[in-house]
Amino acid sequence: MVRENRRVSARSIGSGRVKVRRTYTNTRNTFNQTPGKNLKTGGPSNKRGPKRDPREQPKRKRSLLGRILRWALGIIALLILAGAGTFAYLYATIEIPLPEKIAMAEKTKVYYNDGSTEIGSFATQNREIISCEALPKYVGESIVASENQTFYKDTGVDFKGIARALLNNVSGGSRQGASTITQQYAERYYMGDTHSYSGKVHEAILAMKITKSQDKDTVLCNYMNTIYLGRGAYGIEAASKAYFNKDAKDLTMPEAAMLSGIIPAPSAWDPAVNPKRAEQRFTRVIGIMEKQGYISEQDAKAAQMPQTIPVQSQQSSYKGPNGYILQMVRDELIGSGNFTPDDIDSGGYTIVTTIDKGKQELMHNTASPSTPENSKTLSQGMQTGAMSVNPKDGSIIAFYGGDDYLTKQLNNATQATYELGSTMKPFALLAAVQDGVNLNTTFNGNSPRTYNGIAQPVKNFGNEQFGYTNLYNATAHSVNTVYMDLQGHLTAKKVAQTAQAAGMNPKLVPGDNPFTVLGNDGVHVSDVAQAYATIANQGNKPTLHIVASVKDSNGKDMYRAPTDSERVFNANDTALVAKAMTGTVQFGTATEVRKVGKTIAGKTGTANDSTAGSFVGFTPSMVTVFAMWNPGADGKPQEIPPLRGGYGSGAQYPAHLFTEYMKQALADQPNETFPVAHDDGKIGGPDGTWGSGGGRSSNSNSNRRNYQNNNQNSSNGQSTNGNDGGSGDAKTNKGDGTGATNQTPDNGGHESNGGPEQQQANRGGQ
Repeated sequence: MVRENRRVSARSIGSGRVKVRRTYTNTRNTFNQTPGKNLKTGGPSNKRGPKRDPREQPKRKRSLLGRILRWALGIIALLILAGAGTFAYLYATIEIPLPEKIAMAEKTKVYYNDGSTEIGSFATQNREIISCEALPKYVGESIVASENQTFYKDTGVDFKGIARALLNNVSGGSRQGASTITQQYAERYYMGDTHSYSGKVHEAILAMKITKSQDKDTVLCNYMNTIYLGRGAYGIEAASKAYFNKDAKDLTMPEAAMLSGIIPAPSAWDPAVNPKRAEQRFTRVIGIMEKQGYISEQDAKAAQMPQTIPVQSQQSSYKGPNGYILQMVRDELIGSGNFTPDDIDSGGYTIVTTIDKGKQELMHNTASPSTPENSKTLSQGMQTGAMSVNPKDGSIIAFYGGDDYLTKQLNNATQATYELGSTMKPFALLAAVQDGVNLNTTFNGNSPRTYNGIAQPVKNFGNEQFGYTNLYNATAHSVNTVYMDLQGHLTAKKVAQTAQAAGMNPKLVPGDNPFTVLGNDGVHVSDVAQAYATIANQGNKPTLHIVASVKDSNGKDMYRAPTDSERVFNANDTALVAKAMTGTVQFGTATEVRKVGKTIAGKTGTANDSTAGSFVGFTPSMVTVFAMWNPGADGKPQEIPPLRGGYGSGAQYPAHLFTEYMKQALADQPNETFPVAHDDGKIGGPDGTWGSGGGRSSNSNSNRRNYQNNNQNSSNGQSTNGNDGGSGDAKTNKGDGTGATNQTPDNGGHESNGGPEQQQANRGGQ
C-alpha cells in the first residue's frame, strides 16, 4: 500500500511559486520524487513500482563479510587445536634414541637388480661408543666452536633455521641440514627424511624433547659418539684412530680442532683429499675457540695444522670384483648431484643396481685373465675389459672391471683406455648414409694406397687386396683403404662428431687425428658400449647407468634412474648400418660369433701396431663389448705378444670371448631381428664423386666374397670362406678349414715422433 505525503516549501510560497514534493511510502521502501520528472533522465516520469533503498546493500555486504570472518576464525582455531593435539601426541610418543640405535639404522646397502641379493655396503660401521669423561675438555669445546657457538645457552632448536632449510630443500635448492648440535643429533636419527615437512617436524620435536630431558654435556657426548667424520669413522673415537692412529682421549687440541672443522663435509674436506680447505676450517675453529675463551691467545698462535696418517684401505666389502660395482654406484650417485659422499656413507639407503647377478658372474668368468682358459692364452700382464648393456634403457647388465678392487682401483670397463681400432668405422658409415650415400657404391679396396696429407701409404690388414667393393663388403671385411676414402669425403672431424652424437666422449675422440676413422684414439669400454647402444636402439641415445633406484630407510623413493632416450639419428639410417654390420658375423672378420645362434651385428677392431684388439656385437636388446690390451710397466700401450691356442693378435680372441659369453647370456632369449632398412641413397654419393662414382654400382665383389650370397647362410657357425667360424682380424690360412693362423699380421710401421702428417700410415687393423 502506497501512501502519498505532500510538503510545500516555504521559500516556494514566498516567491509566489508553489512546488509540491511528494513522498511515497510503502511497507518496504520510501523515496522522494518530483511530479512529472524522471530523476535519472530528467524526462517525464515512468510510472514504475517503488525502488529499494540503496543504503540497504552495504548492510548486507557487512553481514556476509562477518559470516566469512567468523568461519575463518573458526577454521584457524580448529587448526590450532589440531596442531596442538598432534604436537602433544608426537611429543609423548617420540622416543629419544640411544647412540647405539642410531648407529644400527644408518648402513647403506647395495643390491643386484633382483632387489634382494646384496652386493655390499658403504661405510661399514666403524664406531666405538665411549664415555666422554676421559676426553680432554677442548675436544667438546672445539666441536661447539665449529658447529654451535651458542650451544650452552640456546634451547636446542633453531626454528628460523628449520624454516629456512625446509623452504630451501622443498623448493629444489641444495640440501640444508640442522643448525644446532641438538638438532644435528636428532637429524641423524631421521636421516633421509629431514628435508620433508614431516621429517623437519619430527626432528624439531625430538630436539626439544632431548633438550628437556638431557643436560648439555650428555647431548654433546651423544653427538660426539654418533657424528660421521669421514674415512668410514662414526664418532670421535673411531675418527681419532682413522686420522691420527690414537684414542680420542689422547687427541691434542689442534687435532681436535681439525676433526671438528671438517664435520660439515668430512669426505670432501679430508686433509688427504682437500688439504687447503681442511686447513681453512682448522684456522676458523682455532679462531672461534680463542674468541669464546676456550683457549688462550698464546695457544691459538702456537696451534699448527696437524699431520694425518694415510687413508687406510677400503672396507672388506670392496674386496674382489664387487668393489668395482660399489665404486661405480658411488660415483654415479654423487655425479647425479642428488647425493654427497657423506649422504651415501651414512644415509641408510637401499640401492638397487641394474646388474644381473648371473650375467655378472658369467662375464667375470669369461673376461678375467686369471681364468684357466685365459691364463693359457694370454700373456702375463695382459688386460681385458668388457660390458653388456640394454640399449633400450641404458641399464648396465654386467661388466668386467678387474679381479680385485683393493689391489687395482683402475676400472678396466670405465677408466682404462685402449685404441678402439676399426670399431670406429661404423660411425663413418653412418655419416656417409646421412650424407645420402648408397651402400652399394663401390670403392677401391686395394692395398696399399696413398691419401692427401698422409706421407706414407695406408694398408689393409695383412695388405689384403679387395679390388672394387661396395660398403657392405668393406664393412664386413674391415677394408682400411675404403674407409680412408670415406673419411676423405666426410673429414675426420665429422666422423668424430657422429661418434660423439652417439655417445662417445668428445675429449677422447676429438677428430683431430688423420686416422680417426681407423680408431687410433684411446677410449673406454663404456664409451664404445654407449655409442653402439645408440645404433642398436634405432638412433635413440640412452644414458648408461648402473643404479636403478634408491630408497631411504622408510622405503621412500630418493632416486630413479634416467631411462629416457634422446633421438640423435634417423632410425632407417642406423638400420642400414646394423644391416652392414651383420656381414661381419655372417662372412666377415668375426664368423665365430655365428655360433651364438642369434641374429647379431658386430664389428672387430685392431689397434695400430696391434696394441689392442676388441669386438662389439649387439642384438636389439643387448650390446656387448670385449676388449684386450697390453700396457707396459709405465702404462703405455705395447704390442700384444703372440696368443697361444691359434688365435691372432687382433680382434679374434675378443670375438671368441664375446661368443662364449653371449651363447649363455642369450640362451633363454628368443631370436630378435633388426628393423628392415631401405637404402634411399645415391650410388656415387650426392654429387656422384664418392668411390667409383655414379656410373658403377656393385652388389657383389667381382674377385672377393659376395655379401648377398654369404648372407643367405644361417647362423650355424660354419664359415663361408674356408674357416671354421673362428676367423677374427688375423688373416687365416685359406682352405685348411681350421680357422687357425700361423702367420704374423702385417700391421705396418710404428708412429713417428713427428706430427700427425708424418705418422706411418701402414694401418693394418681391422
